[in-house]
Amino acid sequence: MFYFEKINGKRILKSSVLSGLTHFFTTRESVIKTKEPDFEKIVQENKKDICKYLNIEEKYLIHPSQTHTSNVEIARVGISSYPDTDGLILANSVQAVYLNFADCTPLIIYDPENKIAAVSHAGWRGTAGQIAFKTVMKMKDEFNSNPANLKCAIGPAISFCCYNVGEDVYRKLMVSVRNFEGLSEIRQGNIFVNLKGINKRQLIEAGLKDDNVDICPYCTVCDNNLFFSYRKENATTNRHSAVVKL
Repeated sequence: MFYFEKINGKRILKSSVLSGLTHFFTTRESVIKTKEPDFEKIVQENKKDICKYLNIEEKYLIHPSQTHTSNVEIARVGISSYPDTDGLILANSVQAVYLNFADCTPLIIYDPENKIAAVSHAGWRGTAGQIAFKTVMKMKDEFNSNPANLKCAIGPAISFCCYNVGEDVYRKLMVSVRNFEGLSEIRQGNIFVNLKGINKRQLIEAGLKDDNVDICPYCTVCDNNLFFSYRKENATTNRHSAVVKL
């Protein structure tokens, strides 16, 4: 179940499935990523508040250079640059990791047994490239995670109600899972797909239990008062973020 809390009076979103992990999704109020001059001051203020909340210096709040790949790396102390990376696994308590979103699907995956976490960015390209599945497999291969023990919060993203795609994208998403049943619809001649649902199915196919996957009910288009939408806001550079700290 998703619920709101606040950092210095500004809303953040959390999931009860990730209890035991310091995590949250920022909102329009707590934004920490922008290229728009009008938002730069508030972003800097919010970063300071979030670092204070996480009890870290800002240099340890890191994010990869997201390029819509399905590449997953491991965060290393002393390294802040992760080019062409859309998934980052955190296994140390020095750094905090965040990735940025504005319609694409955020995934926070937690291993409570091994005390590691990952954040992955699943737009349609990352989803087609099975980034959810690959993140779980990398946690398994590198840290001996048991997928059955993993928990995942699928954060605010464009939802089934609003995500229409072309035939080419549809076909690429269709083959990213073994069973695509119920994950698409034709409405008035347009193809709609359930990006959150596809990512959940990848996680289930990777070995996660159904009850350990929490899907956020918020749609970035419908709930644009809370979260940013690239589609609805004419290619805005503002982003909400998924943040984790061990």
